[in-house]
Amino acid sequence: PNPFNPSTKINFSLPKAGVVKLTVFDSKGSEVETLVNENKQAGNYTVSFNASMLSSGIYFYRMTVNGYSEVKKMTLIK
Repeated sequence: PNPFNPSTKINFSLPKAGVVKLTVFDSKGSEVETLVNENKQAGNYTVSFNASMLSSGIYFYRMTVNGYSEVKKMTLIK
């Protein structure tokens, strides 16, 4: 999803079912938005993130599921 303006799609795959939490943070570590916080079955998913109300800059998204956590960087350019 890099760079993007003003929206992007985040794709992820789950090998097994679990509670998924997908949260976006700004460069200071403040939570901007929670995109997903629910139980999902195994499979492929796409989540849309609309950043039209945010300023240009670096943002991070963190996905946690079944004890696994991953963080990735996104760049918003307006």
